[in-house]
Amino acid sequence: MTINSYSASSGSEKTSTSTMTPAQAEAMMKRLEEIKAMEPDNLTRSERKAVRKEVKGIKKAMAANNGVYLSVGAIIIIVLLLILIL
Repeated sequence: MTINSYSASSGSEKTSTSTMTPAQAEAMMKRLEEIKAMEPDNLTRSERKAVRKEVKGIKKAMAANNGVYLSVGAIIIIVLLLILIL
């Protein structure tokens, strides 16, 4: 007896678990500053649209890499507190 399973995810989704390095974050912040310094009046409509899309992508990438990081010491303290309480 065989059971076939199908995935409901689409093929265009990216599932990257890599984290952003500080150098990459700094480069993205510099790019955002460059974009902020631009004058939108000098850009064509398609260029403004591309810049908006780039800004949204950068902000999304920056937000995705903001997480809660616990050091090993903090985890040990939390475990000890849980043991003492329970």
